[in-house]
Amino acid sequence: MYMMENSADENGNTITKPLLDDDNNSSSAKGGFRTIPFILANESFEQVASYGLQPNMILYLTREYHLKMTTGSNIIFLWSAATNFKPLLSAIVADIFVGRFRMILFGCVFSLLGMALLWLTTMIPQTRPPPCDESSNNCSSATTLQLFLLCSCFGLMSIGAGGTRSSSLAFGADQLKKAGGRRNGWILESYFSWYYASCTISVLIASTCIVYVQEKMGWQVGFGIPVILMFLSALSFSLASPCYVKLKAKSTIIVELLQVAVASCRKRHIDLSTESSNMIYHHQKGSSILPSEKLRFLNKACIIVDPEKDLTTDGRAADPWTLCTINQVEDLKTLLKVIPLWSTGMIMSVNISQNSFPVLQANSMNRRFGSSFEIPAGSFGMFTIISIIIWIALYDRVFLPIASKIMGKHVHLSARKRMAIGMLLSFVCMVVTATVEAKRRNLAIREGYSDASEAVVDMSALWLLPLDCGNSG
Repeated sequence: MYMMENSADENGNTITKPLLDDDNNSSSAKGGFRTIPFILANESFEQVASYGLQPNMILYLTREYHLKMTTGSNIIFLWSAATNFKPLLSAIVADIFVGRFRMILFGCVFSLLGMALLWLTTMIPQTRPPPCDESSNNCSSATTLQLFLLCSCFGLMSIGAGGTRSSSLAFGADQLKKAGGRRNGWILESYFSWYYASCTISVLIASTCIVYVQEKMGWQVGFGIPVILMFLSALSFSLASPCYVKLKAKSTIIVELLQVAVASCRKRHIDLSTESSNMIYHHQKGSSILPSEKLRFLNKACIIVDPEKDLTTDGRAADPWTLCTINQVEDLKTLLKVIPLWSTGMIMSVNISQNSFPVLQANSMNRRFGSSFEIPAGSFGMFTIISIIIWIALYDRVFLPIASKIMGKHVHLSARKRMAIGMLLSFVCMVVTATVEAKRRNLAIREGYSDASEAVVDMSALWLLPLDCGNSG
């Protein structure tokens, strides 16, 4: 029921109208703030479930499937690589074919199916090798069918994670496009902050609570909880389905960038003139920019060779794979300029991607904190998240104010300088980590544990903290 407001016109007649019309009444339109809790809940549950399975997975493979450390690490590395690459493919499919809502829903279903199958491997003994014979220390290898089922679980979870993570953030932004009016920019910025904050908290919960349950209560309970969380993720997202703004799939910017590459290749025979007229270029409607002189070979994509053949009656490109706009060309140039800067973080990413080795390291060291509490080996990743939060707080609240006060002006480090500092810290942490590993290995040999993978040397695992702090940089 609408609340009514009475007013009078110039003739004194009473006019009755609702206080909230259809444009301002968020309950009568789709999207808006009411959908955001469901989207955040969907992503948070998915993150806790997915990241809760990763830290201890190397221990599950070596203990239950009797895989060698190198084999198990390679499987986990491929799983992680697929999970990180799938969002790119899923984003293209979502934008062109199925839309973001369906992609997220498909992702939830695939993730739930993969986690459920993985949980079944802990419940059904026939899905994994029999336990090792302790008397003879003889362990049976996993069969081809058992490994196929295991890798299928990883594949389904990678597809699911790619579908959810590729569209969740953008889908939430779709709900808020008209929610704030003139304050839309501030509202989107606030949404992004809450989104990343919820992701950070989710990963922290996963690396502590879920890992602790796996350590103390076993694989059946530890892998069952992520299944429940993933079900809640799919349920929370589906409940608000009637309220969502579901934009139709359309061409994506990635396709437009590919069109520029194809069009410039098709027109490679064109000789670029040093004095070119604006009329030979295809402009986007309402745009009057000129192509830049850098990476000039891409400018061929927006050259109009024959207006009658290249353009339609309304001024659009007859074949977008032969003629592109100047804006498309400049977008591709901007992306190509970022690649050298982006590539500098590849080696650092390789170091960070070594998820299995730090767990194996911590598992072979003294993890006691105090007299009775023992930190799970898979929970040492939480120190990376804690270090990130501390670094951000120190940078924003301590370093910048003190530096500004000393310099007598506002001090702000550019993104490139912060990246350089992060890479330097990562380099230092790898040096420290290599030193710690050399010390741990020599100690294991001295104590006679060189061939005992489950043995614990008399060395504190807290020496591994520099690795986490350096990665946070």
